[in-house]
Amino acid sequence: MNRRSLRLRLVISGVAAIAGALALAAVGLALLFDRHVERVAVADLDARVMALLPMVEANAPDAIAASRSPIDPQYDRPFSGRYWMIRLGETLQTSRSLWDFDLALPAKAPAPGATHVLTLQGPMDQRLLAVDRSFIISRNDRPEVLRITVATDSARLRDARQGFLGDLVPFLSVLAGLLVAASWFQIMVGLKPLAQIRARVTALTMGEDRRLGQNLPTEVIPLANQIDHLLDARDQELERARHRAADLAHGFKTPLQALLGDAESLHRRGEDEIADSIETVVTTMRRHVDRELARARIQADRGGSRAEPTAIMEKLVKLLARTPKGSEIDWDLQPAPGVLARIDPDDLTEALGALLENALRHCAARIEMRALAEGDRAVIRIRDDGPGISPDQIQRIIRRGERLDQSIGGQGIGLAIVSDIVEAVGGELSLRNADPGLLAEIRLARAPRTAP
Repeated sequence: MNRRSLRLRLVISGVAAIAGALALAAVGLALLFDRHVERVAVADLDARVMALLPMVEANAPDAIAASRSPIDPQYDRPFSGRYWMIRLGETLQTSRSLWDFDLALPAKAPAPGATHVLTLQGPMDQRLLAVDRSFIISRNDRPEVLRITVATDSARLRDARQGFLGDLVPFLSVLAGLLVAASWFQIMVGLKPLAQIRARVTALTMGEDRRLGQNLPTEVIPLANQIDHLLDARDQELERARHRAADLAHGFKTPLQALLGDAESLHRRGEDEIADSIETVVTTMRRHVDRELARARIQADRGGSRAEPTAIMEKLVKLLARTPKGSEIDWDLQPAPGVLARIDPDDLTEALGALLENALRHCAARIEMRALAEGDRAVIRIRDDGPGISPDQIQRIIRRGERLDQSIGGQGIGLAIVSDIVEAVGGELSLRNADPGLLAEIRLARAPRTAP
């Protein structure tokens, strides 16, 4: 994907957002799980404190004794991770699991009825979670403070958290994949209208539509309006430029005609050298003026133009066949009514007329005409059976509007005008020797069968 692609940017930002959200969710869930496990452990330890309380015999001869051992056997196994301590006055009794280790409790006991949750250092570098509680009991008819502390190894809590994270990571991975897929689908659906805009622009280029219009998503309508306004302004400017060119060219025709009259007067007075020089200059200038007039006639907007080459060639052949030479020529035209070109019919008529006149001028006895479709292009071929021309002269007569045969009348701008018309609609004109004769080929964009 291109770095400037909107789809790539949205995908990257979406993946980053999903990854960030899931990472925060994992941290939050881990913290919530820790708190939940700790609350459960504290509740369990508090329950064990209350289970130890009725086992204490305050009036025993040794001042404190447990009438029976706790149910959990881990309290009897040394350093098992389950411990308890009972203090009554100066008397201390511990579980056998502590062995000879004393828990470092705060000097001040909790207030009676209060529960303190402590983190203590246990035997063999164990880190313990402990519940410390105090009770007021009667001993020898005197109130005494009974302090009971129950602790458990917090490694069990860490193992539970790691097990939870181990189960959570695969679930989050699957969830991340589903969210990324959903994000990709959302991006594809959201960007689909952009493809519609591209299709509209393609339709403008192909001449199927004249403007983008309003039948678009709300968010892109302002852009479509601006493009349509630009197209309107362009058409108006092209129309003004076309009229200015036409006015300028017409303005030159009258002075040039007057110069030709002066040259004729000079001929009558015997000043042929000056008259010939004036005629040469005037002829060159008239050639340029006529070419600019022809260019000005080319339609400025061909977006909705459609022309049928076969029908136009049929009309031109009927006209040219009435000329003295045209009546003696074999006109071979194969019909192709389904081929339409994206060009103004008048422009195509002028271009094909120039090519057919040129072919008639140089042919021996036959002219072939074909119109066919090749992919998205409409191809028009005109071939005569004349002598042809050398390859180095082909581009010169197209670009400069020169006549190779100076004995034949005319301004010599026919092929140049054809080239201008074809290039104006984005087509191609090519000339090549066909042995015998010259083959002229025009390639134009095909037009839709229905008008926009």
